[in-house]
Amino acid sequence: MTNQAQIQIPANAGVVVCYGGGVDSTAMLIAMRDQGIRPDLITFADTGAEKPETYAQVDKMNIWLLAQGFPTVTVCKKLTLETTDYNDLGGNCYSNETLPSLAFGMKSCSIKWKQGPQDAVLKGVTKGPNKRDPHPLWIGSQAAGVKLVKLIGYDSGPADLRRAKKVKREDTDFLYAYPLQDLGWTRQDCIKRIVEEGLEVPIKSACFFCPASQKWELFWLAGTHPELFMRALEIELRAMIGKHSRWTSDECTFDKDWLEFVNKPADQWPTTKITVGLGRSFAWNHWARENGIVDRKTGEFIGDREVLLRRANELQASGGNAADLRSCA
Repeated sequence: MTNQAQIQIPANAGVVVCYGGGVDSTAMLIAMRDQGIRPDLITFADTGAEKPETYAQVDKMNIWLLAQGFPTVTVCKKLTLETTDYNDLGGNCYSNETLPSLAFGMKSCSIKWKQGPQDAVLKGVTKGPNKRDPHPLWIGSQAAGVKLVKLIGYDSGPADLRRAKKVKREDTDFLYAYPLQDLGWTRQDCIKRIVEEGLEVPIKSACFFCPASQKWELFWLAGTHPELFMRALEIELRAMIGKHSRWTSDECTFDKDWLEFVNKPADQWPTTKITVGLGRSFAWNHWARENGIVDRKTGEFIGDREVLLRRANELQASGGNAADLRSCA
């Protein structure tokens, strides 16, 4: 771990930490404390679809933040119209019969449910259910003609370093800084520092139906939160057979029903050029049937939770997003 490096933050800029509730953003706050950098605001975007452990992490972190003399986390959540039949990302997908945009290689979900609500807390909103005045920090920065700097928790591991080649350092409204990359901290460095601080290492922050989930995480979710796992299967099912389904379009190489294929053995799963489920190249519903988590005929949960967690342990790899020390036992 690099000890001499310094976090690079523009002078006189108001400091806003974008806290995700995971390993990197938690370590980033510790590093800031270590270097005497106090954030002016810490925001957490609540999509309404995080795992319970992440919401608990925000509460735990608030206790630590108070002890450091830091501001506590400001939770930012998108509000919908009273006439809208959902109020979170999961409901959005379910109601509109679609998958989260990441399943199609896009990131509009993150913009709508994460970036947007956090920007709204800062810049204010003039009308609608999210109407609010601009934050005093924003007002002050505008008056001074100095942009606020948002701190993002990208580490110096291979995946986030690849991200770094595309990240922005400035846009019309904000400057952006990446403290963990200034310090050269990898995810393992972050975990080490969190443990040294005496804090619990948080699980990866992501929606419970995130298309980027690894297979061991699916076993973990089914074993730890079967109700959320089954909700994810419902979201996928509605999207794949619903009004936006492309399953019988020219982009498919077959004209069979999606659910018919889901209930068949793995060696009969077709090859297509389109997203076939929450796993992008595989369907969670099919995977759940293949692994004895749901009944092929009824679709009911039949998994042995202890077995599922043991399987998660067996598959969990070191490094990458698996290095969150999540307990599967």
